Amino acid sequence: METTSGVISIELDFEAAPITSNNFMDYVNSGFYDGSDGNGATLFHRVINDFMIQGGGYTAAGTAKSTLSPIINEASTSGLSNVRGTISMARTNAPDSATSQFFINHVDNTFLDATGSDAGYAVFGLVTDGMDVVDTIASTPTNNSDKPFNDIVILSVEVED
Repeated sequence: METTSGVISIELDFEAAPITSNNFMDYVNSGFYDGSDGNGATLFHRVINDFMIQGGGYTAAGTAKSTLSPIINEASTSGLSNVRGTISMARTNAPDSATSQFFINHVDNTFLDATGSDAGYAVFGLVTDGMDVVDTIASTPTNNSDKPFNDIVILSVEVED
């Protein structure tokens, strides 16, 4: 994933989180994140240092992009944990509401894992290179809504076998 702040390499876990990984790839393959779908590139719109960086839903103009149907939350079945460098699906308060938005954990956020009555947030991959870029994004100045003052845009998402 090439961003205006640098490149982040991510390995998806299709075995532990197949629904979530395939959902992410559907967005990648359609050009949703980088704007090659003709509807504008998405950006990291919510950045909280020592927590996470979130993107994949809004264009630089602030417009929410139209998404596919929500997916089932795999947080309780994957066995994966929200630790530093993992990528997870963002969602609303409804457990099975994740669509295109994702976040990369800047620190260990195990309180976001599924436990008992808490549905948790589904981890589906790991940053394999570029945590320095995640650190740079996480430390960027933001407004009181956690949006970076300077847009951090997803320029391209390339898939390697």
